[in-house]
Amino acid sequence: MAFNDAVHWSADLGAGVRVALVQAGTFRSDAGALFGPVPRVLWGKLVADEIDVDGRLLQALNCLLIQTPAGRVLVETGIGERLDERGRAWRDLLGQPIVPTLLRAGFDPASVDIVAMSHLHYDHAGGLLRADGTRAFPRARIVAQRVEWKIALDPNPRIVVSYDQPELRLVHAWGDAGAADGEVELLPGVWVVPTGGHTAGHQAIVVRAPGRTLAFLGDIAMRRWSANPRWIPAFDDFPLDSVAQKATLFTRAAEEHWTVVLSHERERPVGRLVPDRDRFAWEPLV
Repeated sequence: MAFNDAVHWSADLGAGVRVALVQAGTFRSDAGALFGPVPRVLWGKLVADEIDVDGRLLQALNCLLIQTPAGRVLVETGIGERLDERGRAWRDLLGQPIVPTLLRAGFDPASVDIVAMSHLHYDHAGGLLRADGTRAFPRARIVAQRVEWKIALDPNPRIVVSYDQPELRLVHAWGDAGAADGEVELLPGVWVVPTGGHTAGHQAIVVRAPGRTLAFLGDIAMRRWSANPRWIPAFDDFPLDSVAQKATLFTRAAEEHWTVVLSHERERPVGRLVPDRDRFAWEPLV
C-alpha cells in the first residue's frame, strides 16, 4: 500500500501491517455540547483559537486505513457526499469526502474488504453511499455492532435526532449482513471491541501487531481533552458508562503504551495517553 502526501500520517506496525490516517474534510460542532457538563471556565482557553462566532469548534473527520496480509480495513467513512446545501452550510462542511480523499491518497475504495465504524452517527457512517446512492465500497463487509443498528433505528425522539435514520435504512441490509456481536477479530490482528457509553453499540477498533498496539477509540476519544475520563460530551447517551469505559481503556492504553488515534482532532491526532494524577493527559506523536 503506497501512500502519498494526501495521507495525514502513516506507520508500519510490523508483520506486514501498515496504517494510515486520512482526513475526509472538516465540520463544526457546538462547543458547549462537545464539553457537556464541563464548565466553560475550564475549557474556554483550550479552544480560543478555533471557536467561531457561533460558538462552534472545527473538527476533523479522521478515517484510518489498515493494510494487513489478509486484507484491507477502512475505519469510519466521515459525513460523505449526500448532504444537501442546507445541511452542508449548517455544519460548515469543508473538504473532500472519503472516496475522493482515498483516491487522492492512492487507495482504491473498491479494494476495501471491511469498513468498520465506531458507531452510526452521521459523521462516522455518512460516507457509505455515493451521491448517486451507489455503494462507496462495493465489495466491503460493513461492521458495526448489531446492538448499534438496533438502537440507531429506534423511534425514541433523542435517537431520531442523533442518527440520520433515512440514510441508515438505505444501508441497513448491507450493514446487518456483517454486523458484529461483541468483541470480534475481523482479520488477523484487527479487532472490534464494544465500549458503549457514547452510544449503546459504540465500539473501538484495535490493531495488535508484534510489539505495538494501535487503537481507534471512536468518540470516547474525540479530541485531546478527552484524555480526562470525566470530560464527556453532551452527545453521550450513557455518560456514566462513558466515564467508566474511558477509565478502564485509558489505563490499559497507558500501561501497554498503545498508539491512539483521536476521531476528530485536526492537527495532532495521533499520540499516547499518559497518567496524570487521577486522570490522563494527551501526548501527541505527530
